[in-house]
Amino acid sequence: MDSCNFKTLRHTGKLCYSFGMSNVNMKGLAGALLTSLALSGCSRAGPITSSTAPIASIPPSHAVMTNFQKPSQTELQKELTPMQYAVTQQSHTEPPFGNEYWDNKKPGIYVDIVSGKPLFSSLDKFDSGCGWPSFTQPVAQNEIVEHHDSSLGVQRTEVRSKTADSHLGHVFEDGPGPTHLRYCINSASLRFIPLDQMEKLGYGDFLEPFIKAGLYKLAAKPASETAKQ
Repeated sequence: MDSCNFKTLRHTGKLCYSFGMSNVNMKGLAGALLTSLALSGCSRAGPITSSTAPIASIPPSHAVMTNFQKPSQTELQKELTPMQYAVTQQSHTEPPFGNEYWDNKKPGIYVDIVSGKPLFSSLDKFDSGCGWPSFTQPVAQNEIVEHHDSSLGVQRTEVRSKTADSHLGHVFEDGPGPTHLRYCINSASLRFIPLDQMEKLGYGDFLEPFIKAGLYKLAAKPASETAKQ
């Protein structure tokens, strides 16, 4: 269940995101649990299989970000793992807790697995108790596109990446301050760039928040280069 911990259930009497138990129109407890899990997750119900397969080898680099042309579906099926393809191209949902980044606490940024475009930062990541990576905000709002989603009989807001049109997950208004938003994102749609690799891989423009937070120091320039300036 997503940010819908049992404390929330006790206080609201609802199954995450204003979906009441009385509204579950399925037979048996198993059906109710599956529905609540899908609703509390990031996207449409998808294959319940592990998403811990090796990450695809699409290189995150400045070249990818600036000269990106989305590969064909055939190429994507070859470059992405089955889970990554199912999530980003077919709007499926990976299993909670068994995915790559739900519990990742390392500093860095998360980029689109297809385009390499920066999407989210570890500085905005929090534990929502849902089993999927959760963020209070994206690092670049103009790279996030929102769509109305009424699948599963519930009104939700889907989030996709603008450049690659990758399905990412959903955004909910039950997050912590100051935004009170919770971007519930599939790990399979992301690639994590560790803080100490960001500059090397072309993401130096996104280091400033980490510098302000005291997590990163720019390397000192050589004396010879300083003298030239």
